[in-house]
Amino acid sequence: MTKSKAFLFLLTASLLYAAPTHAETAPQTHTAAKPISIYIDGHQLQTEVEPLNLNGTVLVPMRGIFEEEGAKLSWNNVSKTVIATKGKTTLTYHIGEHTASLNGKKVAVDVPGQIVNGYTLIPLRFVSEALGSSVNWDPNTKTVQITSAISYETSIQRGVNLRSLPDAEKGTVLNLLPAGTKVHVTREVNAFWLEVRTQDNQTGYISAKPKYTDYTSPSLAELQGDALIAYGKKYLGAPYVFGASPDQTKTFDCSSFVKRVFQDTLAIDLPRVSYDQAKVGKEVSINDLRKGDLLFFSARNLDIGHVAIYAGNNQILHTYSKELGVHVEAFDGQWKKRFVTARRVF
Repeated sequence: MTKSKAFLFLLTASLLYAAPTHAETAPQTHTAAKPISIYIDGHQLQTEVEPLNLNGTVLVPMRGIFEEEGAKLSWNNVSKTVIATKGKTTLTYHIGEHTASLNGKKVAVDVPGQIVNGYTLIPLRFVSEALGSSVNWDPNTKTVQITSAISYETSIQRGVNLRSLPDAEKGTVLNLLPAGTKVHVTREVNAFWLEVRTQDNQTGYISAKPKYTDYTSPSLAELQGDALIAYGKKYLGAPYVFGASPDQTKTFDCSSFVKRVFQDTLAIDLPRVSYDQAKVGKEVSINDLRKGDLLFFSARNLDIGHVAIYAGNNQILHTYSKELGVHVEAFDGQWKKRFVTARRVF
C-alpha cells in the first residue's frame, strides 16, 4: 500500500513575515542544515517523515497536526481531494489547483498542492490559518510554531480516568478527570475510546461510554451501534425464558436481554421491564432509526409488552420464542402492526 493517505503539507517561504535577509534565507537542498522542528501548542510533533527544506520550501507531514487541532480529515484517492472539518469550518481542496473551498467560498492557494513520491503535499500556512490556527517560522532555530484555536467542547459527566493507552488493562492512569472538567476530543479511536486533550495540555484516552461525557457524533453512534449488535449476536440461539434473571446469560426474556446487552457493551443501565425501558432516552421516528435504537411493541394484552434492538437494514435483534431464542428477523409484518414507539438511549 502506498503512503498517499499519509497527508503531508507544504510550508512555503511565505512563513516569514518580513522579507528575509541573506543570512535568514532558507538553505537550498544541497546545503547541510539543522533539522526543522514543528511545535503545536508547545508540544513537539513527532512525524513519520522528517521535515525537509527543498529550495526554500519546507515540506512537513501534517496529519498529526490536523488531528491535534481537532480537524477530521477525509481523502478521496480517485479525485485527489482532501476535506478537513473543524467545528463549523470545512476546507475542501483538490490537489494541484490554485483555489480551495472554505465553507463554500473560493479562496486562492498561492502554492498548489501536489503529489510527490506517493505523498500528498498541501500548503501549511493556508490550511492551518483556515482552521483558525496561527503559524510562525523562526529561521534561526529552524522551528515552526503552530498555535491552534482549541475549543474544549466536551464535559466530563462522571469521573473518568485519563489513560496513556486506549485500553483499561494496559498503559497507565495519567489522571482522574472529575465531573465538570472540560476536554477537547481529538479523535474517536473506536466505539469505546476517545483521544482527548485537557485544558492543562495533557493528552490521553478516556472511555467513550455515554455515562462519562456529553460527547456525541454520528460516527461514534455508528461505531457504538455496531458494537452493541455484534455483542448481542454472541447470544444467538440462547433460550427464551419469561422472567429470566438479567444477572446471568444462559437464558433471556426480551427485556432482560436488552438490559444485559446495553449494560455489558456501553455501561447503560436500563430498567428491568420493557414498559419502563420505553420511558428512557428520547423518542425517534420510525423513519429515522439507527442501529441500537430500542423498538417497543404491544404484547400480552399490554400497550407495551415487548422490546427489540434495531439492528439496521430493517432487521431487529430480540427474543420472545422458546423455539427461536435470541435471533434476528425482519422488521415487518406483525412487528410493524404491533409497533408502538422507538427510543434512543445513546
